[in-house]
Amino acid sequence: MLRSRTTPGRRSTAALLLTAAAVVATPIMLISTASAAIVATVPLATSAEYSVLGGSAVTNTGLSVLDASLGVSPGTSITGFPPGVVTAPGTTNQDNAAAAAAQGDLTTAYNNAAGRPVDATTPADLADLILQPGVYAGPSKSALGLSGPLVLDGGGDPTAVFIFQTDSTLTTASGSTVSLINGAQECNVFWQVGSSATLGTGSTFTGNILALTSITVTTGVTVHGRALARNGAVTLDTDRFTSPTCDLTTGGTTTTTGGSGTPGSEDGAGDGSGGPGDLSLTGTDTPDTDLTSGGSGVPGIVGPPKTDGGPSRSGSFPWPTAWLGGAALLAGSSVMLSRRSDRRADVAEV
Repeated sequence: MLRSRTTPGRRSTAALLLTAAAVVATPIMLISTASAAIVATVPLATSAEYSVLGGSAVTNTGLSVLDASLGVSPGTSITGFPPGVVTAPGTTNQDNAAAAAAQGDLTTAYNNAAGRPVDATTPADLADLILQPGVYAGPSKSALGLSGPLVLDGGGDPTAVFIFQTDSTLTTASGSTVSLINGAQECNVFWQVGSSATLGTGSTFTGNILALTSITVTTGVTVHGRALARNGAVTLDTDRFTSPTCDLTTGGTTTTTGGSGTPGSEDGAGDGSGGPGDLSLTGTDTPDTDLTSGGSGVPGIVGPPKTDGGPSRSGSFPWPTAWLGGAALLAGSSVMLSRRSDRRADVAEV
């Protein structure tokens, strides 16, 4: 006679279902199937020659090091250099014609970035997102924050452009990071800030900050890019600015010190002259067609899409249906295998 028996140590159906649920509950980054937006870069012109450019003043405490120029206009005050260092061939331009020209070019760049149509709306906190090229803003272009890591994915295109817009402030937390993968270039990341920006202690930041008012870079920050303030002051404290990488190998014969004036090249005037400075415009903007309504994801988002179509941080609920289905399949398969093993064991005891 066959006897029903449960082998010690063999998991029950309920236990297997609990295991499957745990798999589903694990925070997982998912890649959106939507294609990234094609975005033209922001022309910085002569303001690209600066690591730091202030409107009213620039102040520094400690040994801050700038890989490119330092300037202020129409203000006249630069303090803290030395001990701060401007590395050659960078220069210091204090309320002179060069600084005034750079401020004019910064205004043009700021308006250019602010006027771009938004491709996707992000959470107010950008932490734990992986984003593809595009133009991003928080809800109603409200204040943006960064409490942890943000990853920008170039998708293998070194000319990929990322633009972040806010009509308010940008604030990053201590130890937060902005990093690039898959060919994304530091020179093609732009932060248009309608008020002031503050970078947290010991953080690592990437891109060009174009602030209407002021920029505060707190102690021990590494900036792979530029801090450019139109009207207010830039405040530094033992920080490190590196010139943003710009190896646009698919966009022409370009370097960070000049170019042929071809699309994607460095171009001092934004007119194909090939001088040092900004990136000439490439491509066209693609306006967003679905910012808040449903769908499996939003163009430009890598990460678990929310049911409303916007981006969400890893681990946010609800998780995609595909993972729920996969977990259910896993649970079903495990139950079937367990039953087969039980039957074999029971037959062996007859």
